[in-house]
Amino acid sequence: MDTTEDRTRAAWAIASRKYEDEYAEHLELARTAELLPAELGVIGGLVPGADVVHPMSGHGLDDIALARLGARSVHGIDYSEAAVSSARRRADELGLPCRYTRAALPASGLEAACADLVYTGKGALIWVTDLDAFLAECRRLLRPDGRLYVYEAHPLVPLWDWDPEQIRVRADRGYFSPTHVNDTYPGNGAVERQHTLSGIVMACRRAGLEIEHLDEHPEPFWYPGGVTAAAWDGRVPNTFSLLARPER
Repeated sequence: MDTTEDRTRAAWAIASRKYEDEYAEHLELARTAELLPAELGVIGGLVPGADVVHPMSGHGLDDIALARLGARSVHGIDYSEAAVSSARRRADELGLPCRYTRAALPASGLEAACADLVYTGKGALIWVTDLDAFLAECRRLLRPDGRLYVYEAHPLVPLWDWDPEQIRVRADRGYFSPTHVNDTYPGNGAVERQHTLSGIVMACRRAGLEIEHLDEHPEPFWYPGGVTAAAWDGRVPNTFSLLARPER
């Protein structure tokens, strides 16, 4: 592991403590957690009865939403012990079929062909160093008729300045830069990977995945508290969604 990845994981270890420190607040959010309308429009019919694997599961609220939507099982994977333990505890309290594994992806440790749906995104891909290896593991986990679904921040999002009056591109970032230092959450020197949209699409193809759906959306999946930005007024993309299946 290089020093950049060491530093990034150390930053996340610190930031993930909030899942334990704010356990009660996250438990209340979990009681009403739902997938976003854009997600439901694509995978709402795929979730009931499905075995779902969620790489980079974080706080686990989406796992709760997937279980409530009718998934037979949801298996979250994250390298943060705080995230895994708090998500497991919440699911147990709510009596939902979610379980969790602590693992440093792309090595999930799960059996091949164990998932009808691999669900990921919402701040996941920017922490993936080797996108080819990550997507190859997602492909390995899928059953022959399974699907990979990604709902993620658009690769342009790190470029947007949070100017409330005009849409501006940050002078210190570039779309084709390989990385940049995170200055929001988790901060603490964490380094994000700047994957382009075409790079994500082609990595799916190299992993043996056939894309069935690709769309761009104006709404962010996360609004920082106390911030209003012109980039969120519907004129530029802030998220994208992708659905893919194993090639036949």
